[in-house]
Amino acid sequence: MNPLPNNSHVTGIIPARWASSRFPGKPLFPLLGKPLIQHVYERACECQKLDRILIATDHEEIFAVAESLGAQVVMTASDHPTGTDRIAEAAALVPEASHLINIQGDEPLIDPSLIDQLASTLASDSSIDLITAASPITEQEQLNDPNIVKVVLNAASNALYFSRAPIPYPRSQSGGPTPLRHIGLYGYRADFLEKFVKWPPAPMEIAESLEQLRALHHGARIQVILTEHDAIGLDTPEQVSLLESLLEQHQHHRTS
Repeated sequence: MNPLPNNSHVTGIIPARWASSRFPGKPLFPLLGKPLIQHVYERACECQKLDRILIATDHEEIFAVAESLGAQVVMTASDHPTGTDRIAEAAALVPEASHLINIQGDEPLIDPSLIDQLASTLASDSSIDLITAASPITEQEQLNDPNIVKVVLNAASNALYFSRAPIPYPRSQSGGPTPLRHIGLYGYRADFLEKFVKWPPAPMEIAESLEQLRALHHGARIQVILTEHDAIGLDTPEQVSLLESLLEQHQHHRTS
């Protein structure tokens, strides 16, 4: 791993909680013979811009599996209302970290180069409070799917708003920006993260069930990196066959 300049220290944290309403025990579910958390951890280990990687969990079995992988792992509370709160608890154990990257624990195909891009951009610009990513939406059903979060940007690629609804609304059939799908990969300045988790949920955050709207509510600058990478997470057991097929394709591509 190559440390970034300017005395910054970037820690990547992979949250891995046991309880999931749609998929309990998901981090340990096997994909191609490896638990999901191992796929994510191995991808994170390919990053060049992280000074440290932690797995943050609330379950002893996940803790044991993570340790068996040689990962640094910390036990966190089981009653965190959001993943960001779990990240903040783990981050408090790494006082040297100036920046934190939240690497989703259910995305076994996350692109290490995208994580590195977020880390280097965040660490090189002190005016960025929070950084994330988005990719173009090319299918109408994705635009209308409330499970796919959309984001609109200003001229500086800062987020104006996130929504489960189609934004911007296509009143005109000609022109307009390409709709963007938000990718749930986040980076924070450590001091901003500490403030963020102390703020109460914002009204629009409660309405949309999107915690990044709390940051916008308080005037935070959220930089958005545009990418063609289409991150696919494991949300339900029905997605297992698709993800295993994609993982096989990825492994074949890397060895050919």
